[in-house]
Amino acid sequence: MTPTDLTPNTPGPRSTLTRFLSRLEGPQTMGRGPAFWAAFIAAVAVAAAYPLLADSWTVGNTAYFLIWTFMAMGLGVVWGYAGALSFGQTAFFGVAGYAYGVLTLNFGAAYGFTLVALVASVGIGALFALVIGYFMFYGRIQGVFIGIVTLSVTLVLETFMAQTAAPHWRIGDARLNGFNGMSGMPPLTLPWPGGGLELYPGPALFYVVLGLVVICYLGLRITLNSRFGNVLVAIRENPHRVGMLGYDVRLYQMLAFAIGGGFAALSGVLYTAWGQYITPSSMGLTSAALPIVWVAVGGRRDITATLIGTLVVLAGFQLLTIYGSQYALVVMGALLLVTVLAAPEGLIVAAMKMIGRIFQRSKP
Repeated sequence: MTPTDLTPNTPGPRSTLTRFLSRLEGPQTMGRGPAFWAAFIAAVAVAAAYPLLADSWTVGNTAYFLIWTFMAMGLGVVWGYAGALSFGQTAFFGVAGYAYGVLTLNFGAAYGFTLVALVASVGIGALFALVIGYFMFYGRIQGVFIGIVTLSVTLVLETFMAQTAAPHWRIGDARLNGFNGMSGMPPLTLPWPGGGLELYPGPALFYVVLGLVVICYLGLRITLNSRFGNVLVAIRENPHRVGMLGYDVRLYQMLAFAIGGGFAALSGVLYTAWGQYITPSSMGLTSAALPIVWVAVGGRRDITATLIGTLVVLAGFQLLTIYGSQYALVVMGALLLVTVLAAPEGLIVAAMKMIGRIFQRSKP
């Protein structure tokens, strides 16, 4: 017997890390190989260089666009992978935004407390989504009724928060202010020698948000290509067969719903810190419907297409609001209709598949 025979047959740290990173590519996400990752690195490099070429106001406005991608990616997990159409993303967005406002207005921003408030608020939003998901999925609510329940939760929250204008509607030093919303909360502040570094809309906040987008995107690719993601897709295709194989379908759906709620909550906190305000209108019917358009146009069944499609649609929506605001929502509705009729998988997914076929034909 050799010494190696006595060594336990367990994977080492390097093999575990390699197996973990190998899930960046898999059957549940499009894009693989050196060409894809070279394009990804190039896109991140261009984004990182963008603040050097634009003025501070434009950079801050671009950070605003990036903030909404978290909500879209979360909806992609819930709707595209788990198969549950949810109008509740803005509810979790609003809950987390208000939670950040209450915490920071009561405890301030000293010693980087805003980072603690960010984590706590995202946790509150994710926990709220977990509770709603528990009652929905363990209550056997399925199909279109999930959309009805989540939309009802969103509208009830908006109506309630709009009626909190009286002086007694306050939590400590934080007044809810009804339809006018909360304002005056501090921006994200990083602990720094000589005082905190405030991340006002500009290059500093842009880099923080860009880093979070990259981390969340890569983390979702790893998660969706794991067994958890494979089970979610199987539930989307045939939940009864998945249940017969021994999986708790309701548990997986509830966890996916909580993940989507956590991503929406992250959008809510960053939005509140970016503008230093939050209003009930952020949980309105229009706000609840727009993420559906972003995800559907990009492609709800692929996280890369969801991310790209959201940025493209947001850029177009911004141009419409500047040069023809009265047509912005009409165009969004028409774009959703065209997508459903002409490219149900999403316009970005259709374009990516076309590019893939062109590359395949060019190979000898």
